[in-house]
Amino acid sequence: MLKGKEVKAIADCKVTKSIAKGDIIFSEGDMLNGVYCVQSGICKLTKLSEKGKEQVVKLVVKGELLGQRSVISNQAANLSATALNDMEVCFIPKTELLEILHSNNDFSFDVLLRMATDLKEAETTIINMAQKSVRHRLAEILLYLYNDFGVDEAGFLNVTLSREDFASIVGTATESIIRTLSQFKKEGLISTKGKQIKVEDKKSLSMLE
Repeated sequence: MLKGKEVKAIADCKVTKSIAKGDIIFSEGDMLNGVYCVQSGICKLTKLSEKGKEQVVKLVVKGELLGQRSVISNQAANLSATALNDMEVCFIPKTELLEILHSNNDFSFDVLLRMATDLKEAETTIINMAQKSVRHRLAEILLYLYNDFGVDEAGFLNVTLSREDFASIVGTATESIIRTLSQFKKEGLISTKGKQIKVEDKKSLSMLE
């Protein structure tokens, strides 16, 4: 929990930035001079493999921070952040953030909890890739997008991911994702329009193994 003077200090130094869909907020290997707080929109955090293949690690939404681990550890960013749609982010300089972390134990603890949660999510992802089928993992991602980000007026998922993004998140080949989505359509679980996806049978999708 931030104190009144700390809230004012951040308000005085923060910079609000507009990020267009597809723009890179920061790249793997960058040294960051501050953190980004997502005010609206969604971005993906990705990691490049040794062969240059992009792996989606996490989707970041409103209220979450970007770059805090790099800033706190004073190391280069180990992930890249790319906007999936138009975003508004608030940039908080590194010096101000570190000063608050040193002086406010409660805030420091909250940041540590968030980082611990991120680590747990990463471990869960690794376990799921080893133990669950592609159908099961893809169904879970579709339900996650449906439950956490909602749908537009036409009923399509608010987050539009490429088939390559789905493959990266699920941990399989793009061809496998295309084939599995086609199977889901034939089974009446989803419908599609271009890259857009609509969940048609949430209950059955949640029961896949």
